[in-house]
Amino acid sequence: MAKVLIIGAGGVSGVVVHKCAALPEVFSEIMLASRTKEKCDAIAAQLSRPIQTAQVDADNVPELVALIKSFGPELVINVALPYQDLHIMDACLEAGVHYLDTANYEPPDTAKFEYKWQWAYQDRFKNAGLMAVLGSGFDPGVTSVFCHYIQKHYLDEIHTIDIIDVNAGDHGYPFATNFNPEINIREVTAKGRYWQEGEWIETAPLSVKHRFEVPENIATPNIYLMYHEELESLAKHIPHLKRARFWMSFGDSYLKHLEVLGNVGMTRIDEVEFQGQKIIPLQFLRALLPDPASLGPRTKGKTWIGCQVTGLKDGEQKTYVIYNICDHQECYREVQSQAISYTTGVPAFIGAKMVLEQKWSGTGVFNMEQLDPDPFMEDLNSYGLPWKVVEGPVIDLG
Repeated sequence: MAKVLIIGAGGVSGVVVHKCAALPEVFSEIMLASRTKEKCDAIAAQLSRPIQTAQVDADNVPELVALIKSFGPELVINVALPYQDLHIMDACLEAGVHYLDTANYEPPDTAKFEYKWQWAYQDRFKNAGLMAVLGSGFDPGVTSVFCHYIQKHYLDEIHTIDIIDVNAGDHGYPFATNFNPEINIREVTAKGRYWQEGEWIETAPLSVKHRFEVPENIATPNIYLMYHEELESLAKHIPHLKRARFWMSFGDSYLKHLEVLGNVGMTRIDEVEFQGQKIIPLQFLRALLPDPASLGPRTKGKTWIGCQVTGLKDGEQKTYVIYNICDHQECYREVQSQAISYTTGVPAFIGAKMVLEQKWSGTGVFNMEQLDPDPFMEDLNSYGLPWKVVEGPVIDLG
């Protein structure tokens, strides 16, 4: 039994809190903190057991340290914005607690996310005798564990990885994003990028696509080549890897709205002057769009997220696909969330459970594919994200 501090009060946080609260034998005491305490209180009101809530500025390291020391958690779960990762890691080091997040650091003024900033904390966490687990969401997170599981149980060598993320859900709005609009749009409008034979290859944003007949009659969307952070860590940690790519589905309406917003400057992340004040257009757009945490009641359909992995087994070329299907309405019935938040929040809860139960241990900074996949995979089946493995490709991606 252990105390845990959860920082952030968005849609993902709501899932993490629900799941942790349902397992008091592991999470004996929970504190939820964010800049807006009212959001924390609203999540706490949904629960069947009491938790503590607090106001904290995640950009203020002394304030974070004071809160952590006053509550005394064993682990901090960071489900705040990626811009705040380094501040929260600094606070964990100063307060002497373990750290876990779901997405890697991204500078506020540059649409660029990579692990170098957090990997630079390796020696500091190691010397402090602390563990930092990076990217314990679905992608990154589960996708990395999927790859490690295939490597451990199905293939002697992994040669190619194609991660595919399909959201076939419908929320009924002309345009909305299923997670933080600012982070979502920065990610989608960035150049595509994939790893091949030791080099990074860039493509124009959303310029490479394939039609995908999703298994189990989920949908038949277009999937687009993008850059995603787990490609960087997989390229570093999976031996024999020759190529790693990431694909995500988008509907035509979403892309058309995004194109228009980009054409009129609403996706800009630099400051502009408006009526004597400095504003960032993308942040203003975020304020106009529906809150992703509000989409749960109206989102219907399913997600399909998986990895198509090729390699060698006993000298023979093999392909395996490992995937999860998640239903938006089932998620809402369980934790009042749509599936995008659910598929990120459940792995954060499981990753925290792994650390607190010492099924994952060590000192330093770890990506998910560096840790034992088996107990995590077992808990995916037990806590709402069951998975399947099939032999043979589900799509020809060239």
